[in-house]
Amino acid sequence: MPATLTSYAIVGGVAAAVTVLTVPVFRVIAETKGMTATPNERDAHDRPTANIGGGAMLVGFIVAYGVAWLSGMFDSVFTDSTDPIGILFCAVLAYVVGLRDDVRAISAPAKIAGLVLAGSILAVSGVSIIWFRIPFVDPIVLDPSLSFLISVIWILVMANAVNFIDGLDGLAAGIVGIGAISFFAYSLRLTSVDILEANNVGPLVAVIVAGMCLGFLPWNTHPAKIFMGDGGSLLLGSMMAASTMAVGGRIDDPYSGQTFFFYAPLVIPVVILGVPILDTAFAIIRRASRGQALSTADKDHLHHRLMRLGHGHRTSVNILWAWTALLSGFVLWPVYNNGQLDAIVPGGVVALALILYMLFKPGLARDRRSAPRGGRRTTDGPPKEEAEPVAHPRPRLVPDPDSKRQAS
Repeated sequence: MPATLTSYAIVGGVAAAVTVLTVPVFRVIAETKGMTATPNERDAHDRPTANIGGGAMLVGFIVAYGVAWLSGMFDSVFTDSTDPIGILFCAVLAYVVGLRDDVRAISAPAKIAGLVLAGSILAVSGVSIIWFRIPFVDPIVLDPSLSFLISVIWILVMANAVNFIDGLDGLAAGIVGIGAISFFAYSLRLTSVDILEANNVGPLVAVIVAGMCLGFLPWNTHPAKIFMGDGGSLLLGSMMAASTMAVGGRIDDPYSGQTFFFYAPLVIPVVILGVPILDTAFAIIRRASRGQALSTADKDHLHHRLMRLGHGHRTSVNILWAWTALLSGFVLWPVYNNGQLDAIVPGGVVALALILYMLFKPGLARDRRSAPRGGRRTTDGPPKEEAEPVAHPRPRLVPDPDSKRQAS
């Protein structure tokens, strides 16, 4: 019997409740053991802050997953499938890799190797990209070796994207939470029209991720009492990758609301999580165009640019949350509207992307920084008398000297 909306709500609520109640435990452990981010001149926080909050998210995930598994509400998902086991092991491994870096920094190759192993576990268990659709082209069935490779790369991309955007209090948790809710709504619609099988684990993972984020946000909004750290960001990124692969990589039907843009189901999560993915792409292009290594430090991520344009900490976060909600709305409009006005969606998404580029491209940001506005401008922030603390960058998959919190 397919899971009901009530069943999903219960499991998501369990994830949120366990996460919000467990955060204080990890905060005490972090402060007792010295697992804190020590402030420096580049950070917004002014006191040592616990940075292992991702552990509470993992506990929330495991408990909610266990409730779903043992309650009988999701028998169709957990019966005769290795997908759930693979996802559980992937979640634990991704968190452990990130936690190791939070406690004592590890090299980028070591961190990538850990994520490759996590992605390999997913692919071996059956959570992989099998169908690959390109607009106006027949579905491509990937052979096992190519499916394995692309699936692992997808894990790396999503984990890296969440890690890059985790630079302001509440930013990563809010964006991923909005994205997870939107992707759950998309998956639920596919299930209701018999495009997605009822035993697909993707919607369940998405709703649990949404619950984890909602439970963590009360502790992580500015000023944050605890940070998720690499452990939390890699956990969120890997689980969103697992959910999107389970749904998008298994669909051979061109459903959307049935025209062009949505002929590629794997494009859906790219749009929903467009802000962190775009930020990652900009970072790669920016550093490559300057002839710099990916590990070269800079302060040109989207949240940095918003801060330099004069927005405060909370306002910058709210703006990027709003972008994510708007992009998600473009995705869900044709899905729930029987394809009416479906053709406006790709144009709208492209227009939003261009606006985003125009607002945050380096030249314009420099021009606005240099413009006099009631005080002396510097290259690193707003006028001195109205200066807002610079975003506190989180640890990255690629070590970033300007963005790495110093462990005490």
